[in-house]
Amino acid sequence: MIDFLIGVDGGGTGTRVRLARRDGAELAQGSGGPSGLGLGIAPAWSSVRQAASQAFAAAGVEQPPLEHIAIGLGLAGVHNKQWAAEFVAANPGYGAIRLETDAFTTLMGAHGGAAGAIVAIGTGSVGEVLREDGSRHEVGGWGFPAGDEASGGWIGLRAIGHIEQVLDGRRERSAFADALIEACGAIGSNKRDAIQAWLGKASQTAYASLAPLVLHHAGNPVARAILLDAGQEVATIAHALDPDGKLPLALCGGLGAALRDFLPAGLLARTTPPRGDSAAGALQMIALQLKDSK
Repeated sequence: MIDFLIGVDGGGTGTRVRLARRDGAELAQGSGGPSGLGLGIAPAWSSVRQAASQAFAAAGVEQPPLEHIAIGLGLAGVHNKQWAAEFVAANPGYGAIRLETDAFTTLMGAHGGAAGAIVAIGTGSVGEVLREDGSRHEVGGWGFPAGDEASGGWIGLRAIGHIEQVLDGRRERSAFADALIEACGAIGSNKRDAIQAWLGKASQTAYASLAPLVLHHAGNPVARAILLDAGQEVATIAHALDPDGKLPLALCGGLGAALRDFLPAGLLARTTPPRGDSAAGALQMIALQLKDSK
């Protein structure tokens, strides 16, 4: 018998969960390490269980055996069907499970399951639309570094390109460039070697960690150009999702609100705040699955 529901939003930076009773009454939230499938199946499950345990502790409820818990998950990396199959096969014992892309659970949370579009911008980026006829369409989400336009990783990659040119003498130094160089650990005399070492082990998450610095230095012409380019990429994704611009559009993810100031005016005017987050959408998703299975 299912007594509790868990909704999971997992990506390359961290994992967030919402805990609810079987009737849907929310109890608490929890968080854990990254659970994007590209980081490995075992680490992903470990982060999910860590976040779930934290939520039960926050609710002051003893965690029951896993077979009494139904879990809905929206995770980065689900596009890779092999990873997704391996993740579900490694289910540690949850009584019911549904795995979807983090784009779909973000969409569910943003519009409460109603028709609409989202562009989710965090460590990576993706857009998805749920049309009035129930059909779905996804745009972007191809992964870093080939895709994920406007994301933290995409912004950070361009920021690194700028400081490479600064260190070469191809671009002028600035407080923005100096902040980026320091953030990459290049504080000695041989900054080039330090940046090369950083690049040799940098993940998408590491590149995304530079995005807040770009936003902080938005007054710098180079930083502002990067952010305006990101805003234009968001607009391109949104147009591909809903060419007529008739459906509500929500900007979601850790950078969704931060990039609003850099969107084309016409797009900004038609955006609406998301009703809920990806974890809320995952919770709604697993609740609907249980209802439909009766």
